[in-house]
Amino acid sequence: MTLGKKDLIDLMERHQIKPSKSLGQNFVIDPNTIHKIIREAKVKSEDQILEIGPGFGSLTCELSKFSSVVAIEYDRFLLPALSEVLNDHGVEQKVQIIHADAMKIPWKTFLSERKGTWKMISNLPYNIASPLLINILEQAPEVEEIYVMVQKEVAERFAAIPGTSAYGIPSVKSQYWAEAKILGRISPEVFYPIPRIDSALLQFKRRTSPIPVNIKIFNQIVRNAFTHRRKMLRKSIGHAINPSVFDEANIDPRQRPEELSVKNWIDLANGLHAENQ
Repeated sequence: MTLGKKDLIDLMERHQIKPSKSLGQNFVIDPNTIHKIIREAKVKSEDQILEIGPGFGSLTCELSKFSSVVAIEYDRFLLPALSEVLNDHGVEQKVQIIHADAMKIPWKTFLSERKGTWKMISNLPYNIASPLLINILEQAPEVEEIYVMVQKEVAERFAAIPGTSAYGIPSVKSQYWAEAKILGRISPEVFYPIPRIDSALLQFKRRTSPIPVNIKIFNQIVRNAFTHRRKMLRKSIGHAINPSVFDEANIDPRQRPEELSVKNWIDLANGLHAENQ
């Protein structure tokens, strides 16, 4: 059974815990929202679930009814309360709690030691959502699907298409690795404390065979171009790229970064890589 608002407040009072603004802590307390996420993720018993920021375990407990869960929690003050909730729900044997900073985990090593087909399902702390998702997509190919609650504007940036104001570095980087989709808006009322912003449920489904590219060059030109997103490409990155590279990639250097598709960026990076060989 999901922790309700009263249950959560009682738990925090007993453990003398206050939600941390600096850690972006807003705990989900609505069972319908939790059940929606699990339905969307189609969690099966053979799945390995990665949860980052389990908090007090409302989502964790429900996930553990379907599969085993590896839950990574950074805030050491939450750990005793999280263990208590898991014990009370009788699911402690299906959950491995790891006290760690998810931003510092070497994902390749971490997941090589834990075999299986992975899905990441989390209510992500607002302060790490964007860089963490990029890290997972770039460094953890074992994670084949991602379902996360994030700030609505963050979700919109990841799922944005070329030609829109939200389209930028997160859009291009993430969509190289995966298909991104917003599955729905999430009301502030389903969290405690209530945030001042809307959230959204964001889905990634990893591409089985991304187009080969030198990822270092790809990331570099995307970052450099969008740092000056209002400038034409010939002014923002043209000094480092031979005009013939633009021609071969069928890209007009007078275009601005948000006009290029992910495939355009791949072609540009591959052309630049070939030029430098």
